[in-house]
Amino acid sequence: MTAPARPAGTVDVKHMKWWGWGVEGVGFRHEDKPAFAPFVEKAIGLDLRQAASTARPDFADLKVPDSRAPEKFVDALGEIVGDGNVVVDDMARVVHTYGKSLRDLVRVRAGEIARTPDVVVYPADEAEVRAVVDTAVDLDAVIIPFGGGSNIAGSLEPHADEDRVVVSLDLGRLRRVLDIDTDSGTARIQAGALGPDLEAQLNEAGWTLGHFPDSFTHSTLGGWVATRSSGMQSDKYGDIADIVRGLRVVRPGGVLVIRPVPSASTGPSVREMVVGSEGRLGVITEVTAQVHRLPEKRDIYAYFFKNLDHGLAAMREIAESDAAPSVTRISDANETGFSLATGKEAKGIAKAAQAGLMAFLKKRGWNLDEMCLSFIGFEGGAAHAKRQKAIVDRIVRRHHGLGVGKGPGALYDQKKFDTPYIRDFLLDRGAAGDVSETAAPWSKLRQVHAEAYRAAHDAFGRIGRRGWIMSHLSHSYHSGACLYFTFAFVFGDDPLGEYDTVKRAVQQAFIDAGGTLSHHHGVGLEHARWLEQDISPQGVTVLSGLLAAADPGGNFNPRKIVV
Repeated sequence: MTAPARPAGTVDVKHMKWWGWGVEGVGFRHEDKPAFAPFVEKAIGLDLRQAASTARPDFADLKVPDSRAPEKFVDALGEIVGDGNVVVDDMARVVHTYGKSLRDLVRVRAGEIARTPDVVVYPADEAEVRAVVDTAVDLDAVIIPFGGGSNIAGSLEPHADEDRVVVSLDLGRLRRVLDIDTDSGTARIQAGALGPDLEAQLNEAGWTLGHFPDSFTHSTLGGWVATRSSGMQSDKYGDIADIVRGLRVVRPGGVLVIRPVPSASTGPSVREMVVGSEGRLGVITEVTAQVHRLPEKRDIYAYFFKNLDHGLAAMREIAESDAAPSVTRISDANETGFSLATGKEAKGIAKAAQAGLMAFLKKRGWNLDEMCLSFIGFEGGAAHAKRQKAIVDRIVRRHHGLGVGKGPGALYDQKKFDTPYIRDFLLDRGAAGDVSETAAPWSKLRQVHAEAYRAAHDAFGRIGRRGWIMSHLSHSYHSGACLYFTFAFVFGDDPLGEYDTVKRAVQQAFIDAGGTLSHHHGVGLEHARWLEQDISPQGVTVLSGLLAAADPGGNFNPRKIVV
C-alpha cells in the first residue's frame, strides 16, 4: 500500500522552478542588447525576431509516476522529522528528480519522467539524518542526497529500472554557520547552506569562504564538496578540495568524522575520497572549511589581448610569477564576441570611448575578430593589491595586451551568476546551449582548445546543424589551467540525439588531446563512460572496490560515477 498525499511541507526550503534554472519571474532579456539578436542569427541561424518563445510547460500535463513508498515507511520518517517534513506530492518529487543539465531540462519539459524519488525528506539536523538513513537502509531503500538541485552531470536522478523505494534526502534545513575558529581561520558549516546564505552569515562576522561557482546562488556547500566544485576565485582561495578541512558524513550506524587538521600522513586520504563522491559514501552533513578575512580591497580589471596565443602565454606567465590574483580568466575570440554582444547599448561618452578604443586597436594592426577579452581580479590590502596589479600589468604589456580599466570588470562581477538563464532563453526557442569543461597542462592547452573546436564542428556537420562553440580559461594552476567550453545549435527532429552527438565529440576530444573529462562538474551519469580512459582501467577497479566495500547494499546514490 503506497502513502497517501501529504502536505507540501511546513518549512521554508528554497527550490528552483521545476522546468528551468533559477526562480520564477527571472530570466534573460535581449531587447535591451541590440547586438545580441544579430549575433545569435549569425552564430546558429536562429532569428530571434521570428522565433517565438515556447509556452511555459504546464505541470498538469505531466504524467508523474506514483510514489512507491509504503505508508508505514512514510509514517516512520514522519516520526523522525515531523509529518510536514515528509513529502510525497508530485511537484516535490519532480523537483527532486533531475538536476539542471540541458538533458534534464529537455526531458522534464517534454514530460519524460520514467522514475522519481518516492518520498522527499527534510531533516533538521544530523541526528535526524542518522535516523532517516538507518530507517531507509533497514528497508533497503535508495538514498539520494539533495542540495540545491543545480547539478548538470546526472548525479541526482534515480535509475529508471530502480525497483526499490527511492528517498530524496533534502539537506535544505541544515543551513547554519555553526562556529568560526578565528585563530585557525576555519568555520563549521552545515552542508545544506546555499552559497548566498553561508556567505551572508560569514560576512556578518567579517569572513568569506571565497568560493563562487557559476551555480553559487542555487547550490550548497555539501553539493560543492560532493561534486569537487571549483569557484571563480579559485586562483586565490583554491578549489573546494583545497578549502575543505574537516567533514561529517552520515553512514549506516554511525558518522564518518574527518577532523579539521591542517595536514596529515595517515594513509590514503579519506577526506579526498569523500570530496567528489556524489553521495555514494554517505550523506555529508557538516563541513569545516577554510575561511578568510574579508579583503580590504577587491577589484576586477579588464584587458584585451591581440589573440588567444598572446593571452594564454600571459596567463601562464602570471601563474609562474610572484603575482597572486584571485581571478585569471580569458575568453577566446568567439566568446569575446558573444560577451560584447550581450552588453547593453552604450550611449554618450561611453559609446564614444568604445568606438575610440576599437579604432585605436585597428590602428595598432589588431584583427578585431581575433581579439580576446580577459578579466583579472586582485584582492587583499590596498598595498598588496596594488603590487599584484603592477606585476600583472607588466606581464600583460610583454604579451601585447591592453588594460581597459575596472568598468567592464564591474559589469562581469554583477552578471557572473546569470549565464544559465541564457541557456533557458535559447531552450525556450528550440535551441541547445550547453557546456563542457576540462583541465590540461599548459603544454597541451592550445591543442585541447583546437581539438575541441574541430570535434564540435565535425559533430555539427554530422547532425546537419549550424553550430557555435566558444571557450574561456577560467582557473589557472602552476602546471596548467581549466578550459570551459560552451556550444550551441538549433534543434532538429531529434534534440537529445543531436545533443549527444555534439557532447560526446567534445568530451572525447578532451581525453584524446590530454585533458580530463571534467574539471569541476563531477562525473554522475553524464561523464561515466569516459572514466576508464581518464583514470585507467586499474583506477576504475580501485574506485569500484572502494564503493562496493563502503556501500555493499548499494543504498547510497547507486550507479553514479562508476556504473
